[in-house]
Amino acid sequence: MRAMPPIRLLPSLLSADFARLAEELAACKQAGAKMLHVDVMDGHFVPNLTFGPFIVEAMRRSTDLFLDVHLMMTDPQKYIEAFRKAGSDAITVHVEAVGQRQLEQVINQIRASGAQVGLALNPDTDPELWFWAFAKVDLVMFMTVYPGFGGQAFIPQVRPRIRATRAAFPTLDIQVDGGVARDTIPLVIADGANRLVCGSAYFNDKDKAGFIRWAEQQKPSPDASHVHPR
Repeated sequence: MRAMPPIRLLPSLLSADFARLAEELAACKQAGAKMLHVDVMDGHFVPNLTFGPFIVEAMRRSTDLFLDVHLMMTDPQKYIEAFRKAGSDAITVHVEAVGQRQLEQVINQIRASGAQVGLALNPDTDPELWFWAFAKVDLVMFMTVYPGFGGQAFIPQVRPRIRATRAAFPTLDIQVDGGVARDTIPLVIADGANRLVCGSAYFNDKDKAGFIRWAEQQKPSPDASHVHPR
């Protein structure tokens, strides 16, 4: 069996204190984070509005950590170059926003920009409809809450979809975003997820360095890539 990629915890900057953004970024690095997650919301694809490329550019000036930028946008293809130029290392788009007909073109557009390519799926999206595209990207991210707001409860019905995807793609980076905390991290790692987007649970933890060490030392199920999807 081929090994899963390493486990990484990504602090989700939507839960950071933006009045102290540079300090928060430095603290994430000091705690041992190697990657950061940036949620971009357009107020249309999701019912919330966050920030644009200029904030990503400010983050890039303040940190050398890997910036994983998640575009929760109706027309992400219009902004890929701007977010890449701002300093995004990976750009993830929603399959629901792009659709089957345009997805390959958008994957190629992100790849041509020089960023890593990610696809995000909402909790009620069947991943098997998109398996054809998973082999073309660097990461797949399962939303385990409905996107748009932080602090929501984890949706366990997504877990079989994580397992099915890991079974089909043993070496793919599989990311989970939503309700990721100390009680859910062992579950999703057992299912085959290896990248953990963590917002309020991370930023509210008194021992952030200990939290990252604990999460990244969790052991996946030895047969995670062979678990039956149900």
